[in-house]
Amino acid sequence: MNEAQGGGMSMIFMLVIFALIFYFMIYRPQAKRNKQHRELMASLGKGEEVLTSGGLIGKITKVSAENDSVVIALNENNEVTIKKDFIVAVLPKGSIKSL
Repeated sequence: MNEAQGGGMSMIFMLVIFALIFYFMIYRPQAKRNKQHRELMASLGKGEEVLTSGGLIGKITKVSAENDSVVIALNENNEVTIKKDFIVAVLPKGSIKSL
């Protein structure tokens, strides 16, 4: 009977170990990335040069708070409207001119 109780304790111990591995290797890094992306979205402003998930590089000309979209000028003649969620990075000033 002692062997059966010991087996149950080792099973619980293994489940706790798996839960810790899951937390530190999967959940925590993903939560950190989500937090960084939310901070990036909150800091977007007019005049910033950004990279979109589709590979477009442009300068923000208008930020719309009511529908979470931004207008990006690709050059002097072309502007596109995209959702804020599709912006993946804010580029340093002058990045567009250096291309």
